[in-house]
Formats: sequence, structure tokens, C-alpha cells
Amino acid sequence: MSRFRVALIDDHEIVARGFAGLFATIPEIEVVATVATVTELLESAVQQTPVDLVILDLRLSDGSAVTGNVDRLRGAGAAVLAFTGGDDAALMRAAARSGVLGVVRKSEPTAVLLDAVTRAAAGETVVSTEWAAALDGDPDLSDAGLSVRECEVLSLYAAGAKAPLVASRMGLSEATVIDYIRRVRSKYERVGRPANTKIDLYKRALEDGLLPIPGQP
Repeated sequence: MSRFRVALIDDHEIVARGFAGLFATIPEIEVVATVATVTELLESAVQQTPVDLVILDLRLSDGSAVTGNVDRLRGAGAAVLAFTGGDDAALMRAAARSGVLGVVRKSEPTAVLLDAVTRAAAGETVVSTEWAAALDGDPDLSDAGLSVRECEVLSLYAAGAKAPLVASRMGLSEATVIDYIRRVRSKYERVGRPANTKIDLYKRALEDGLLPIPGQP
């Protein structure tokens, strides 16, 4: 069984203690640090061995910005899962644009938090209704100008279908599907919305309403 190194950045001591205690009994998760700032984590000895996942409170009392915090953590090689009271859609949008794997409310049941952290530590996207809805309502998203056919390919591919299956469903060759995906990525890149990975493509499809928001009809 893989064991993932996880750190929590939250400046509320009671939250940090509760988090560490909660995951103490989960064999695949090792909580290696609970700190109050990104700087404290990056300057600690913990970083001598890379952290797999950082759970980041979006509102820290040191005045640091969400985008800068996520960029610094990802630059150090850690994936990031946002941890929030969920009362500020703008903060969630900023986190999503910075490349977090998802957003988890502090008020979620224990089982939901355990599942989200375990999945994120393994590199999976964790999509909550609140996070997807915040993305869907983002007024700052630039239109990538996808064609109808490109939208169709993206919706199938981002939902999990591999290129051969997309080709079969759409009556296209696999090479044509791959070319469509390349063009979709290029168009998103041009408007400042990178889509280098399949997870990124999934996020872009959610943002543009090409896939349904999880938990909504």
C-alpha cells in the first residue's frame, strides 16, 4: 500500500490538532506537518523529503494571497487541496485557476474529508458541488472559441473516454480525435487557461458547462 505524505496549512490550532488526530488512524496517510503559513512549511525540515499533498486553508492571517500560495506549493512539487469555510466564491475561483485538485469545506462530514484527502493524495481531482458552481459562475473566464465538434470531443474525452472510444462514438479516426484534442488544448492555452493534462481538460469542460456539475441534475 502506498503511503502519502500530507501537510496541513491552517492558522487555527484547534483545526490543526483535529486534522492530525483524524488522520492518525488512516494507514495510507502520514501527516508530516501542521503549520500556519506556506513559508513555514517550505522552510521546514519536512521539505527534505517532498510532500505529496498540502491541504491549504484559503484564508490565512498572514495576508498571503491564494494564487501565490498555490503557486509556491506546486513549485515545490506538492499537489494542493483547498480547505475552506466555503463562504467566498472568489477565493474558490482563484484557487481553482491556480491548479488545486479541488476544494473541500471544513464543515463536510468526516467521511467526506477522509475520502477527499485520500483521493487527492493519489493525484485525483476532487470535485465538490460548491467548487464546480464557483467555476461555472466565474466572470473572468475567457472564451476559448471551441467549435461545436471540438466541444463534443472534449465533453467525451474529459469525461473519461479514451481517444479510441471517442473516435468510435463520433465516427472519426483516432488520429482525428487526437488532433481535435491538440487544437482544444492550444485554444485554451491562447486565452490563458492551460489544459496540459486530462485533469485540466476536465476542469475546463466543467467551467464551460460542457460537463454537468457533480451533484446537480
